[in-house]
Amino acid sequence: MAETLLMKGNEALAKAAISAGCDGYFGYPITPQSEILEYMSRELPGAGGVMIQAESELAAINMVFGAAGAGGRVMTSSSSPGISLMQEGLSYIASAELPCLVVNVNRGGPGLGTIQPAQGDYFQATKGGGHGDYHLIVLAPSSVQEMADFAYLAFDLADKYRNPVMILADGALGQMMEKVTFPDYDPKQHKQPKPWATTGKTPERMRNIITSLHIEPEKMEMINRKLQDKYRRIEAEEVRWETIQTDDADILLVAYGLTARIARKVLDMARDSGQRVGLLRPISLYPFPYKPLAQLAEQLDLILTVEMNAGQMVEDVRLAAEGRVPVEFYGRSGGVIPSPEEILAHLESLRNDVPVRGAPKTTQMEPVEP
Repeated sequence: MAETLLMKGNEALAKAAISAGCDGYFGYPITPQSEILEYMSRELPGAGGVMIQAESELAAINMVFGAAGAGGRVMTSSSSPGISLMQEGLSYIASAELPCLVVNVNRGGPGLGTIQPAQGDYFQATKGGGHGDYHLIVLAPSSVQEMADFAYLAFDLADKYRNPVMILADGALGQMMEKVTFPDYDPKQHKQPKPWATTGKTPERMRNIITSLHIEPEKMEMINRKLQDKYRRIEAEEVRWETIQTDDADILLVAYGLTARIARKVLDMARDSGQRVGLLRPISLYPFPYKPLAQLAEQLDLILTVEMNAGQMVEDVRLAAEGRVPVEFYGRSGGVIPSPEEILAHLESLRNDVPVRGAPKTTQMEPVEP
């Protein structure tokens, strides 16, 4: 039966991961995600899984590499600087086509920064933070309910595409408490056969070899082509987004995660004052919803991207708009959360400078000297 509880975001994600059939968790404590590790240490062994607190994030991601190669449903979690340390291992995992879940509860940076929530890891998550041409599937929750829901989805997508999946959250979502409903979910019906796993040679089967090392350039190019074909398939089949009151909108807010919750309040405030403002929330950051944004751009006078960083997702929004409409940016960084009032004030200041789509252009003539 479905179960409804009041839970913290980090713990809701961890509970969902166990319910989804997580076989192994390997991690290292760092604020603001340590509750995931703590919950796993308390609950996963009793559910038949393995939990190891590694000596570092470097060790944790390589444990994930090995356990995923053996066919397990495995995961790790960390926060910004810890995820940075995992980039080499993530590149190896992507090249070897191993499914796993990586959770980044984003904090303010750069550097060790602050433990407050931020969104400065967008580039790292969506553009391939390590070396080589690879992608993670990246999901961006905006509620504690989605912290749990996306754990189930992430494991399923990882297995479907043999690809690492990242849940990109932030410190606020990890720490806040909300009501969460956990669905009926039978891992046995979702786990897929893994004939490629390194489970040893037997009389019935040959040994499997998993590696990301291919010395011959032609072989490495073949691997790259295979990966790119897979990414095109993911881009065609796994784009996720939400639109709110966009049918008549002439201004569009674009925001993800925690910032999308704030943008929803901005939308309500703007609508109360008679402004036709809509919201597009990317749920999958990779693959990014370029086509839905491009279609909306045809009707808009202005797009405002709101982020808790210095301007990262705005680049993808501008690519989607392709010059059809001005794309502006508003952001706070370093762990500062923007308020609805300041975003609305910025939006109104921009609107005064943007001509209405379709309005006739006027030219101010300079007086001519006699």
